[in-house]
Amino acid sequence: MNRTVKETPPAYLRLYQALREEICRGDRRLGDRLPSRRYLARDYGLSVVTVEHSLELLVQEGYVESRPRSGFYVVYRESDGFASPPGPAGSPAGRPESSPPLRSDPEPPSDPFPFSVLAHTMRKVLTEQGERILSRTPNRGSAALREALSRYLGRNRGIRAAADQIIIGSGAEYLYGLLAEWLGRDRIFAVESPAYARIQQVYEAHGVRCDPLPLGQHGIQTSALNRTEAAVLHITPFRSYPTGITASASKRQEYLRWADLKDRCIVEDDYESEFSLLRKPEETVYARASRENVIYLNTFSRTVSPAFRVAYMVLPRRMLRSFEERVGFYSCTVPTFEQLVLAELLDSGDFERHINRVRRARRKQEDGPRQDMPPVPAEDPE
Repeated sequence: MNRTVKETPPAYLRLYQALREEICRGDRRLGDRLPSRRYLARDYGLSVVTVEHSLELLVQEGYVESRPRSGFYVVYRESDGFASPPGPAGSPAGRPESSPPLRSDPEPPSDPFPFSVLAHTMRKVLTEQGERILSRTPNRGSAALREALSRYLGRNRGIRAAADQIIIGSGAEYLYGLLAEWLGRDRIFAVESPAYARIQQVYEAHGVRCDPLPLGQHGIQTSALNRTEAAVLHITPFRSYPTGITASASKRQEYLRWADLKDRCIVEDDYESEFSLLRKPEETVYARASRENVIYLNTFSRTVSPAFRVAYMVLPRRMLRSFEERVGFYSCTVPTFEQLVLAELLDSGDFERHINRVRRARRKQEDGPRQDMPPVPAEDPE
């Protein structure tokens, strides 16, 4: 009998997860000071270097902040936007929200997928699949690609979703159109402002009324989120375009609390998040949701090539029946051959190897020769 072996996360990720859960449960509250690096190292039986990397992740995701000559303090609060007490002086929670500056270089440098690997994979699919590449796929997309995505998302994005929850389409804009048709033109869609213009353009072209919500330094401004009458919230929490801001952990929790109050849902547009500079995959709003009210959307246009007009979305299981009844009749718009090539890239590991190479190169370029950062611990999976 085959048994699935569950890999143990490296030590720095285990400590990060333990501290994060303590913060999210409220065991460590807003403004609390974390134990020193040396105390954490002693209590958990780890090296100070490993503790440094765990704390760095918590800072980068917005759970804690580092204060010079003072230590690390919790800045996450679950109740953001809902009559929360004011944050301590100097913390993001205590600062008024303001509009972020626009990115001067909105398009990051291109990191093309290795053509030789792509060509080899295409030849392999042609040889092994033969005339099957000419066959019509199910409306939701190729079973091979959806199953490969299910495994990949579980390994790398913390998203546990079966293949039947994944929908394949020819680019993000096509999926925006499906969302508009499915979720209804009688609903208001809230979008970030400023944002990628095509999002609002596609929704409005399908007769959807949009409510632009201004962005602050950490995500959509709380006052705007509280006043909107929208039932659908479209967010790009990893890196909003053109501002380039990333939603903090507290802001992401605020989005989830907003969606939990009524019959609302969130569309998480996770474009380019695979290239995060974190030493772990970027945390998704979908993975943190507890009420199956987040739809996850991503594309291969940056990770493989813009020529691959392939995007996908992950639906909560409770929404599958509604999707099937309203728009399930649409045929999949992506050629079978392209879907099989992407499935092979995911299953062979070539896709993840490319992602890891790009992330390492970007971290090296971003950090440079810094003296204040510890070396990568030996247990770094990359």
